[in-house]
Amino acid sequence: MLNLHRLFLLHELHRLGTMSAIARAHSMSPSAVSQQLSLLERETKVTLFEQVGRRVVLTEPGVRLARRGEEMLALSETAEAELVLAQGEASGVLRVASFQTPMIALAPAAVGVLAQHHPLLQLEMAQQEVGDAYDGLLAHRHDVILGEDYPGGQRVVRRGTDREALLRDPLLLVLPDAGQWSQAGALGDLVEAPWALDPSASRTGIWERTYLRSAGIEPRTRFTTPDPLLQVHLVRSGHAVAIVPGIIAAEHLGGTRVLRLPGDPHRSLYTAARAGAASHPSLLAFRAALLEAAGRVSDLQGLETLGR
Repeated sequence: MLNLHRLFLLHELHRLGTMSAIARAHSMSPSAVSQQLSLLERETKVTLFEQVGRRVVLTEPGVRLARRGEEMLALSETAEAELVLAQGEASGVLRVASFQTPMIALAPAAVGVLAQHHPLLQLEMAQQEVGDAYDGLLAHRHDVILGEDYPGGQRVVRRGTDREALLRDPLLLVLPDAGQWSQAGALGDLVEAPWALDPSASRTGIWERTYLRSAGIEPRTRFTTPDPLLQVHLVRSGHAVAIVPGIIAAEHLGGTRVLRLPGDPHRSLYTAARAGAASHPSLLAFRAALLEAAGRVSDLQGLETLGR
C-alpha cells in the first residue's frame, strides 16, 4: 500500500520544484526528503524522478502519481471530516493564518463566538500575508486562511482549495481633522499631500498607487508601512493622509476625517481551505463565526464621498 506521507512529499516536489524547498517548508533535511522519495520509488518500482543537471525533475509517471497523491490526500481529509461530523461537535485545534486587518477587526469577535458556541474548538492564529498563507495552507501548516482581492486585480484561486466569500470592505480616505489637508474636497486637492502608504510591491501598495495615479496624483510617499493603525496614527497626528480598509473604521479612526473615495472602491475578503476539508465541522464553525463577526462591522452609512 502506498504511504500517504511519501505521496505528500512527492506532491510537494511537484508543487515546490526542489527537495531543498520541501525541506525548508517542512523542517526536514534535504537528505531526509530524498530518502523518503527514494523509498516511494522503490515501493512503486517505477522511476518517479530523474536528475537533470543539478535539479531533480519528476518523470511523467511521477507527475501522474503526484496528482493522484493530491487526490488521495483530499479524500483522506474528507473522510476525517465525515468522522468528526459523526461525533457531532467541532473540537480540537484549527490553525488559521490571516493578514493584519481581519486580525484586528474580526478575530476577537470570531473567537468570542466560538468560545460561546463551540467551547471544545481552539484557534491558533498567525499573521501572514496572503501569498505566504496560501503556501502554508497547501503545505498543511494551516487549516484555513483569510485573503483579499483588490479592484482590478487578479482573483487569487489556488488549485485544490475551497474559497468562500466573507465581506466586501470599502477602501476609505483618511485625513487629519485639522490643518492643511483636513478640508480637501476632491482628490485633486491632495496632489502635494504627504501620504502614508503600504510598501510599493505589496498587493495593497500596488492598488493604492495605481488608484491615485489614475486620478492624476503621483503620491509623495512620506511614510511606507503595512500597518494600517500606524498609518492612521500618522494621519491623526497631522503628518500624512492615507487610504485604509473600512473594517477598522468603527473603532480606530477617531480624531480623523473619513471619506469614501471616488468610485467607491471595495476589496473582497474571503476564506480559503483545502478542498478535502471543506465540510469539516471546525472549518464550518469558524466560517460561521467570521460571518457573524463581519455582520457586526459598521456599515459606514452616511459617509461623505470625496470629489475627483
